Amino acid sequence: MSERAKKTIGLCIKAGDERILKLADEVAKWLIQRQYSVLCDRNQSGEHGPITSLAMMAKSVDLLVVLGGDGLLLHASRRFIDSNIPILGINLGRLGFLTDTPVGSMFDVMTEVLAGHYKVKSHIALKAECWRGEEKVCETTAVNDVVLNRLDHPRPIEFEVHIREQLMFRLRADGLIIATPAGSTAYALSAGGPIVHPEVKAITVVPLCPHSLSNRPVVVPDNDQIEIRLLDSPHSSALNYDGQLLCKLETGDVVRIYKQGRVDFIYLQDRHYYKTLRTKLHWAGHEE
Repeated sequence: MSERAKKTIGLCIKAGDERILKLADEVAKWLIQRQYSVLCDRNQSGEHGPITSLAMMAKSVDLLVVLGGDGLLLHASRRFIDSNIPILGINLGRLGFLTDTPVGSMFDVMTEVLAGHYKVKSHIALKAECWRGEEKVCETTAVNDVVLNRLDHPRPIEFEVHIREQLMFRLRADGLIIATPAGSTAYALSAGGPIVHPEVKAITVVPLCPHSLSNRPVVVPDNDQIEIRLLDSPHSSALNYDGQLLCKLETGDVVRIYKQGRVDFIYLQDRHYYKTLRTKLHWAGHEE
């Protein structure tokens, strides 16, 4: 998208953080001085632009700028699935795999982006549905992962995983992570899952503390539907998406997860995926 096309910029910021509110005001002033219209989400003061919801922004802005960490970026991007609106993340969190633009260089980066000097990487999103018999009890979308896990009890749960109407495995474990390539460097990575390049069309299935030495993470094509059947849960279990609680599950519930849509993240032209891995994960080695 060219500079001329970017007339309305959306700002999404973390709630209740005065430092970020101040930065958002600076960004809004900077954009308005350059003849851009600004829409702020409900967390902003509205001093420099109308307050509107992220859902409305997804229908009206040309670019979304997120001031926060990966968690806020995930929260915002779920509203922008299949919107074709690029999202720029300014890192005010900790690790920042997705929001990798440092706050110290945000104005330089936005200058480049508004001039059209950037690349867009599309990341797949997941749809999750929970069925209790013939009733759909909850559904959601996720950009990083969908997780089945036990809640506040120490005993493992038992479940089956089916793909292409075939039994993949039956397992007793603390839970199961279904992750996109973007999510492969999040919770799935800490559970021993593989790092999957964003351009690989795949979904990873990662058991959480399986009670079996032979169960390992599996990478499947991203056009497969994954079905999880909860066979036994001594106490409460739950379905989570991108680190947020969706609903509590009961024995016998069935969860169906499949690819649905994409989100578009902005990166500068010189951004290199493997350099990001080396930097964020503190791998050895440096460029000559």
